[in-house]
Amino acid sequence: MRRIRKVDTKPEIVVRQVAHALGYRFRLHRRDLPGTPDLVFPRHRKVVQVHGCFWHQHEGCRLKRQPKTRPDYWLPKLARNMARDVETCDRLAALGWETLVIWECETRDREGVAERLTRFLQPPRVC
Repeated sequence: MRRIRKVDTKPEIVVRQVAHALGYRFRLHRRDLPGTPDLVFPRHRKVVQVHGCFWHQHEGCRLKRQPKTRPDYWLPKLARNMARDVETCDRLAALGWETLVIWECETRDREGVAERLTRFLQPPRVC
């Protein structure tokens, strides 16, 4: 457990690189926001959370697997992570922030990440 990184994970760095290459500027891990979001775009009032598929139990992903050893410890821990994700998203929404979740398995496709970030960060079109 000591080797599990909280910040600067490989998927998070991929998302940062893509966002920076698209020309977006952001802040990292703002502690004044609920859940300490991975990327914060203050001008847009939007945040991006980069979730690991195992730790946050990405539904339908091959990386989401149930631990075989000590399930009495791991299953409640993973359930708490998922509940905390929902609570964090709700608290951010109550403060006026929009949230995008990018999963670890999605970061393998940089073009897909770029497309999702672009759609998320573009201002709404007014007719």
